[in-house]
Amino acid sequence: LRCDANVSLRLPGGELGVKVEVKNMNSLRALERALAYEVERQTEVLQAGGQLVQETRHWDAAANVTSPLRTKEYSSDYRYFPEPDLVPLRPERDFVEELQRTFPELPAQRQRRLGEEYGLPAQDALLLTTEKAVGDYFERAAAAGANPKLIANWVMGELLAYLNTEGVSLAEVKVAPEELAGMVKMVEDGIISGKIAKAVFAEMLSSGKPAKQVVEERGLLQISDTDELTRVVAVVVAANPGAVEDFRAGKERAVGFLVGQVMKATAGKANPKMINEMVRQKLSTG
Repeated sequence: LRCDANVSLRLPGGELGVKVEVKNMNSLRALERALAYEVERQTEVLQAGGQLVQETRHWDAAANVTSPLRTKEYSSDYRYFPEPDLVPLRPERDFVEELQRTFPELPAQRQRRLGEEYGLPAQDALLLTTEKAVGDYFERAAAAGANPKLIANWVMGELLAYLNTEGVSLAEVKVAPEELAGMVKMVEDGIISGKIAKAVFAEMLSSGKPAKQVVEERGLLQISDTDELTRVVAVVVAANPGAVEDFRAGKERAVGFLVGQVMKATAGKANPKMINEMVRQKLSTG
């Protein structure tokens, strides 16, 4: 701790007395003792009819007393007077308005705008405006046509995690905002699943290839062929009679288990929505 303290006393009903500044206190205990001593000292001077001097005093922790350092008179001693070389500045209103128009958007302003314009929760908007580059990336991706909330999720999740893990800046990322939007759009359109999308995005970050190219090269297109999925669902249901009995006993989680088995059998390529509906239909009809 390092602090200074001012003490000023007055007689009952009188005006506030002169200020005395005490220095060299480096603990709360020293502060308490120095103030107690100075209050007692000033009280004795005033009760004896004496006058106090505006001054700075040193606290001697060994002797438990204050001693004079230097006297202070008025504000002029602190050079409280106008600077003659600095003239008053009264800018024209047009000049002020022009400056306001050219100022960049501040983080708090952008945060509010992202919430209003893209319908993002306050926490999402806050995270996206922590750094200007992150906000710029998000807005470019959102402008490419994909769902803004899904874009925000990928930026805040997979993208920022990659930056932290690899210790790179956003400027070094090989995936352009528009390419991220393209991948998210593929998920929205049912071309790839969300699980597959994570693997696709990892490859995009590593190679810089667009999502469509990665999906085609690795054969990751989502299976939406009804006949093929019907066959896989039938095989999975037949192989899990226990889950079928659980469903008929009212255990809803059995559906999720069977859907997971179908996804596993198709290496995550099946359309989850279609699978869920087909599993339910198979369980209901037998």
